[in-house]
Amino acid sequence: MDKYYRLNKPECREFIAGLASKYKVVAPIKKGEKNYVFSEISSPDEIARGYIPTIIPPKKYFFPKRETLIEYDIRAQRQRAIMEYEKLIIFGVRTCDLAGIQCLNMVFSERPRDVNYLIRKNKLIIIGMECWDYCDEHAICGLMDNHQPKGGYDLFFSDMGDFHLIHVNTLVGEEIINSVGVFSPADEKDLEKLEKFREKKRKTFKSSMGISHQQLKDIFADAEDAKVWEDLGERCLSCGNCTTVCPTCYCFDVIDEINLDFKTGERFRIWDSCQNEDFAKVAGGESFREERKGRQMHRYMRKFKYPLKKYSRYFCTGCGRCSRACMADIRIKETIQEVIKEKGLSNEKAGIS
Repeated sequence: MDKYYRLNKPECREFIAGLASKYKVVAPIKKGEKNYVFSEISSPDEIARGYIPTIIPPKKYFFPKRETLIEYDIRAQRQRAIMEYEKLIIFGVRTCDLAGIQCLNMVFSERPRDVNYLIRKNKLIIIGMECWDYCDEHAICGLMDNHQPKGGYDLFFSDMGDFHLIHVNTLVGEEIINSVGVFSPADEKDLEKLEKFREKKRKTFKSSMGISHQQLKDIFADAEDAKVWEDLGERCLSCGNCTTVCPTCYCFDVIDEINLDFKTGERFRIWDSCQNEDFAKVAGGESFREERKGRQMHRYMRKFKYPLKKYSRYFCTGCGRCSRACMADIRIKETIQEVIKEKGLSNEKAGIS
């Protein structure tokens, strides 16, 4: 499916209001100074314009922070599987977050498939939103090649100045277009204008760090013994903020909790973090990654090395959330540059301008 529609700016409010009247709609809203969150809206006036990535990515709707899996009753020797989901529209998803959702889809589709995730995913409608420039100094979506839309949405909005150009990517997206009669088919001039915008965008996002997307593979191929991990280990507070806000971190713990009647209870899963010491601890109290430097190294390898072997893609989307959320001022850009220096790569060889 490759259809484009045009939506004039004055009619955009009518479109969003129409959606909110038929569906539960969540969108980015402002939450303090330079902070944004995805939250339910009832009016288009609540939506933040030109927002930087939200504190928590939209993964929270696909993979909730706390999710009940089973309820059980010892007296009846009975257990009941729980499936928690709701149908909603996620409006205004940036391309970096679309990439994050695609990563999660791959992980949870592996055998044994995560049925809870897959059922919930199919109840969510995604409306993407194009970025024409970097959000701020922390974003590296250009380096990660996630600045351009690559699917993973039902509808995708591109702001063309006086109107929005909408790409329809699924039948669900087509149904939404047909249900709200404020769209008109795009013509050749509209598509030509989009291509001109995209050409300018390619130059804007060409290189935020001076290295190429392909070079990351070689940079992190044998970086486990780099000295930068010592520095990060001394600075890291093991708070887990970086993994909590990451669009592609999916580790969780499973907990059985019995009620006060000692007869009934539930099994639930909750987000976990490889930055917690207990995460890699096994029976007998031994830990595979007792030191913080090892945990920091593992986090970077989980973004730039290990996923390449299994999924043929990086698991860093370039959103910059980890840098914004780190209380120890650990910055992903600085870490990558330090790894390059330690490996003895010259600026010319590493591609740094």
